[in-house]
Amino acid sequence: MTDDTSPMEGVPLIAPSSTEHPLYDSIVAACKSVYDPEIPVNIYDLGLIYTIAIDEESAVNVTMTLTAPGCPVAGEMPGWVADAIEPLPGVKQVDVEMTFEPQWGMDMMSDEARLELGFM
Repeated sequence: MTDDTSPMEGVPLIAPSSTEHPLYDSIVAACKSVYDPEIPVNIYDLGLIYTIAIDEESAVNVTMTLTAPGCPVAGEMPGWVADAIEPLPGVKQVDVEMTFEPQWGMDMMSDEARLELGFM
């Protein structure tokens, strides 16, 4: 018997982003303007943004995580991300979803973040 709530084998836990969409680069830049208050690196380079999905109507759905489920800004961070993206020209609406699957790890950080934090 299989559990219908578990992902099917071979299905990635992190959905692909809409990297070909014309708004993608400006949305990434907006995400890079948001910082985790405890770490002096933006949330994009920290690897907290898992997916930026943009539909044909230019509605944006961001799937993100936190460095730890008990992060003190857990309730505020999605709003900060939405507030950074919503004013961009062409963006129709923004939904930010929080997930802890897969769990964030330091291997998700960009090389820039690792360098900034002294891990390289």
